[in-house]
Amino acid sequence: MTMLGPPVRLWTDREFMGWLAPGIHADLIDGERNMHSPVSLAHARLVNFLEYLLRRWMEHTGCGGELFQEVVAVRLSQRNVFLPDLCWFAPEQIPLLLPSHAPVAPRWVCEVLSPRTGDRDLGPKFSAYEEHGVLEYWTLDPVSLAHRFHFRNGDYLEAEDPVDGWVHSRVIPGFKVRVEWLDPANLPAPADCLAAIA
Repeated sequence: MTMLGPPVRLWTDREFMGWLAPGIHADLIDGERNMHSPVSLAHARLVNFLEYLLRRWMEHTGCGGELFQEVVAVRLSQRNVFLPDLCWFAPEQIPLLLPSHAPVAPRWVCEVLSPRTGDRDLGPKFSAYEEHGVLEYWTLDPVSLAHRFHFRNGDYLEAEDPVDGWVHSRVIPGFKVRVEWLDPANLPAPADCLAAIA
């Protein structure tokens, strides 16, 4: 006879967001609370680089929308609440955002993978982003540099290869990056990147 362990305690979105506080980084994935571990410098540098580049692009073009870096709780369902590394909401979504959290899926999400949490970003979080309408999902691996770029195709997010070394966003107007820029050990000057994009 197989003995089962104690049941896993599943959290609701309300419980999780009531527990979440500034300075705490965690996701609610299928009802289970998952704490974020401190990230590597390579991870942090890659997130900071892409955030800076995208924010400068938004300012340069006036394309609108809002960009957040791991500080906004995105509620996708009663059992899934994530704090994405980077996420962008389109201008028409901004009136829907609440003071405490985002009750709608971002149009664009980027997660930088970590050894301890990468399987979640590529597994249950991917599925939840796909199910709830994210249009683009970029997953960047700061170690192997095996970056993946997923775009909405009907009900699914499907991976597509860069074209001539470029990844073109389909939801953030005019934004694109060269894959070679996304190496945290060899990050280029953002000003040079912006000039190349423009």
